[in-house]
Amino acid sequence: MSDLAPPPSGTGCGDCDAGGGWWFHLRRCVECGHVGCCDASPAQHARRHSEQTGHPVATSFEPGEHWFWNYVTESSAPRVPLTPPLSRPEEQPAPGPEGRVPADWESLLH
Repeated sequence: MSDLAPPPSGTGCGDCDAGGGWWFHLRRCVECGHVGCCDASPAQHARRHSEQTGHPVATSFEPGEHWFWNYVTESSAPRVPLTPPLSRPEEQPAPGPEGRVPADWESLLH
């Protein structure tokens, strides 16, 4: 890995987009930039990405959040310098994406 973590793969969970799903919050893989949905989201794509690729550390991709998490140790991870953008666009809704979030979304969270 270079001095900076790679740029994010997009502004939303690409796996949810591909399957027509929705997410609660977003996480960004520090090793490759993959943006996936959080553990509270129905599909938990960020954790699945970590398990499938062996990339252990993700960071929040939510505006104003600056923490890092290690999925293997289930604990906080050291911060690393990130290539911008550091979060999804502030105008992008959470949960999202707009138009695909069910009315009862809160009852569907993990």
